[in-house]
Amino acid sequence: MDADVLDLPGWTHVYSGKVRDLYEPDLAQHGGAHPLGDVVLVVASDRVSAYDHVLSPGIPDKGTVLTQLSLWWFEQLADLVDNHVVSTAVSAAPADGLVPAAVAGRAMVCRRLEMFPVECVARGYLTGSGLVEYRESRSVCGVPLPDGLVDGSRLPEPIFTPATKAEVGEHDENVSLDVVAERIGRADAERLRDLTLAVYARAEAVARERGVILADTKLEFGTDPVTGALVLGDEVLTPDSSRFWPVDDWEPGRAQPSFDKQPIRDWLVSDAAGWDRTGDTPPPELTPEVVEATRLRYLDAYRRITGSDLA
Repeated sequence: MDADVLDLPGWTHVYSGKVRDLYEPDLAQHGGAHPLGDVVLVVASDRVSAYDHVLSPGIPDKGTVLTQLSLWWFEQLADLVDNHVVSTAVSAAPADGLVPAAVAGRAMVCRRLEMFPVECVARGYLTGSGLVEYRESRSVCGVPLPDGLVDGSRLPEPIFTPATKAEVGEHDENVSLDVVAERIGRADAERLRDLTLAVYARAEAVARERGVILADTKLEFGTDPVTGALVLGDEVLTPDSSRFWPVDDWEPGRAQPSFDKQPIRDWLVSDAAGWDRTGDTPPPELTPEVVEATRLRYLDAYRRITGSDLA
C-alpha cells in the first residue's frame, strides 16, 4: 500500500487513481452486509498530478477542497440529476460503516455504480486540447466551429466533447458522439450528452454570478444497478475536473489565469525546475513556494464559488 493510502478500520483499500483512493466495506465487520447497502468509500487525497505524472509532495487541503466543493455542487444540481453520495457522517465505530475520522472532510460513502466508460466533457470556451484540435480541423470531437476563434474564445453555444478514459499515466482521447454511441449505444450516448450540457449550463450560470467563468468541465456518470437510473458520480466541478477563470481577467487570444494547479505546470516547464518533459526522468520534487501557491489557488476557488471559507 502506498505511503499516503491509509489503513481505515471497517474498510479495505481496493484501488488508487491519480488523486482518489477507493475502499470497499470489510463485510466481516458488518455481519456480511453493509448497513448502508452496496457502497464504497471514496477518499480524495492531497496528491497532485501534472503532465501525466503524480508529483511530490502533495498539496495540503486539496483533498478536502475537492470533496467539499463537490458536495456543494451536488446540492446545486440535485433537481437536475441524482448523485452517488450516501453519507459524509463521521464514524463512531468501524461497524457503523460511516466515514472514518482519519479522512473526515475528504471522504464520502457512495453508492456503487455501473460507470460508463467515457469522460463526459462540456466546453463553453475554446482552450486546451480543444484548441489544438480546432486549429487542425476547425472542429472539436466532430463538432464544427466557426473560423476566427482563438485561445479563450467563448463558443457560440456549449458543446459536448467526450473522451475515452485513460489509465494512470496515459492521455484521455477526445472522441466523437458517434464513437461513444458505438461503445454504449445511441440512446445512452445522447442521454449523457444532454445531461452533461444541462449540468454545464446550470453550473456556468452559478459560477458567473460569483465572478468565475466555467470554461469547461469533465463529468462521470453511471447507472444504479438496482433502479437503472442515471447517476452523477466521482467528483464534480472542482479545479481538478474543470477550468475556472476570473471573469474580470478574461481576455481571448492568450492563456487565461485559472484557479487550479497552473503554478505547478508553470514551474515544471521553467528553467528553475530543470526538468525535460520529453525525457524519461521523473519530475523533480515541488518547492514549498509552489506547493503553497497551488494550495491558495484551490482555497480561492472554493471561497469564490461557495461564498465561504473552507471549514
